Amino acid sequence: MIRRAACGVALALLLPGPTRAALPWWNTVRPAPQAAAQARTTSAVDGDPQAPAASRDPADGTLARLRLERTPTRTLAWVENPLPGPVQVQLDALRLRGVVASPALPVRKLLPAHGRALVATLIVADPQAGSDFQLKLDAVPGDPQARPLQAVYRLPFDAPVRVDQGPGGHFSHDDAENADALDFALPEGTPILAARAGVVLQVQDGFEHGGPQREALRGRSNFIRILHADGSMALYAHLRPEGSLVRPGESVAAGQRIGLSGNTGFSSAPHLHFVVQINAGMRLVSVPARLVGPLGELRLAH
Repeated sequence: MIRRAACGVALALLLPGPTRAALPWWNTVRPAPQAAAQARTTSAVDGDPQAPAASRDPADGTLARLRLERTPTRTLAWVENPLPGPVQVQLDALRLRGVVASPALPVRKLLPAHGRALVATLIVADPQAGSDFQLKLDAVPGDPQARPLQAVYRLPFDAPVRVDQGPGGHFSHDDAENADALDFALPEGTPILAARAGVVLQVQDGFEHGGPQREALRGRSNFIRILHADGSMALYAHLRPEGSLVRPGESVAAGQRIGLSGNTGFSSAPHLHFVVQINAGMRLVSVPARLVGPLGELRLAH
């Protein structure tokens, strides 16, 4: 059962005034790695241009990276998408002192797979005066122009069906990101299958623990996100530690094994959290999915 998951994430960057030379500095915007769309989080980071580069492995759940190229009079804000699919980003300023942004912030940009773009230029008004700024970068996977088709999905496992929480469930399916989600009770280690063909967009499989402690474990679920041809995305969450059998960029067929079920993150028992989502403009929303198994279409009693 998921409350929120990998949707928009925010990174606040706190930097001093002008520096001596144009030195690049990378930082990473990640989801709180759990299933559906997550609440945005903000972290302040020292803007030391000598800071080590962030991990460039898209399998760590990274959504976007902000790179600042600085001179005494301006800073170029570049954003990189490490994923094999589109990511929408929004750059905003929490504080601008002695600095003018062009274009004015906030500004949004859609980055294609593995794309990179100059999002804004920050110009120092007076190089002799003090200046500083604090930036926030939000990132949401998917293309907001995508329009999902009325596709049919196969059950994401070959096992008896038991739904512990359906669409609109009060425990954790009462928000836009999870309104159409299904929680399937499954023994830990059950093979998880791709419900529809697509490309693996994100993988997180490094978390080890799960339980009903919402605040302690929310955002610590292992998951796989798969991008479909129509731009919709399927999320498979609460997988076991190191339970992913695929990596970002892999093409998968419907019915292919992609992972193993588990009980990581905010979860009261082993199960699979499955939901189909779209980017509705810097926010993820769920859409209904028609699931078909050996006995026909899955229909829930109300």
